[in-house]
Amino acid sequence: MLGPRYFYVIIGGGLAGLQLARQLSRDVFFKGKKIAIIDSDFSLPVKTWCFWEKGKGKWDDLLTKSWNKGKFISSEKNIDLQLSPYSYKMIKAADYHQKLQEEIEESGDIEFITDEIQKIDPVTMKAKGRKKSYGATHFFDSRIDPTYLESKKHTTIFQHFKGWEVETEKPIFTPDSFTMMDYRIRYPDATAFTYILPFTKNKALVEYTFFSPFLTEDKVYDEMLQKYFEKILKTKDFQIKSTETGVIPMTDFPFDKANTRQVTKIGTGGGWVKPSTGYSFKNTEKRINQIIENIKSGKLPGEHLINNKFRKYDAIFLDVLAQNNQKGEDIFTKFYTKNTPQEIFRYLDEETSVSEDLKIMLSLYSIDFVISFFRKAF
Repeated sequence: MLGPRYFYVIIGGGLAGLQLARQLSRDVFFKGKKIAIIDSDFSLPVKTWCFWEKGKGKWDDLLTKSWNKGKFISSEKNIDLQLSPYSYKMIKAADYHQKLQEEIEESGDIEFITDEIQKIDPVTMKAKGRKKSYGATHFFDSRIDPTYLESKKHTTIFQHFKGWEVETEKPIFTPDSFTMMDYRIRYPDATAFTYILPFTKNKALVEYTFFSPFLTEDKVYDEMLQKYFEKILKTKDFQIKSTETGVIPMTDFPFDKANTRQVTKIGTGGGWVKPSTGYSFKNTEKRINQIIENIKSGKLPGEHLINNKFRKYDAIFLDVLAQNNQKGEDIFTKFYTKNTPQEIFRYLDEETSVSEDLKIMLSLYSIDFVISFFRKAF
């Protein structure tokens, strides 16, 4: 069945799709242009997003909590991270989705459509859904191309995790300092760590996270979290209030190569997740600003969204981690002991010069990086 025609169709109502729709709805340049956002499910997700930034940000009214101090803990080191002028911020996805959906609806310019898009035909300029087809002059597509999993040329590992939001009997957390990585509860031959976002002395989100080429069963996370509470936090007296799980691909696969005159890939499906860390929130904000700027200056929406220099650095780092997954603790310990949090954040935000990049790389130097450099270069 043939559906209506739009100026833009946004496929996917997640982090990137909603933020793009919001920016379009707030910009007078796009006033009067008919836009649709299509997803098979607009229900509120149970997950959290974290990011760092300097000073006040545009999402501060949605924050669950922010911290200006952190910790990195390995089996040998316990490093205090003083983040200023940055702070580390946490948003619950449900709060973000609810606010943006309400804002977009209030604007009156954008239609929400519940349907599942199966394919885009660039000749007829139609997105074929299960219910209808939708015409547009341009499509913003957040669907992930599954062929990245089969690519021999590119490296993929997964950030996969389970988190417990807990309340404890005794005050065991330090609410003004979060834990970026704690390697004391180890999983054999893998990069795996505990991550803690404390809200009060008795409440926190505690996650067990892997950066690994393999996935694992749900019970593994539960066992590791249980061990962490008993052996590190020294308590069995806690209640699990909610849980969250996730799998984020960390890959140097060039999703953005699928960008055309008719289609711009966005979100995870556009390669907007930072391959070496799995962070995506601030990357999304930057890239949507770039898309809007591109459109206004007459360029293709998908131009200059990916920095190739940093994509090469990420590819080498991913290769090292994929080939030597048991060495993750050692690699990240070097990263956090030999660089300040400010240097690390600038590097991960892709704001550093070549000389600053070199300093970071030398801090991580090992024969594994040399081998991966040549494997990725040739």
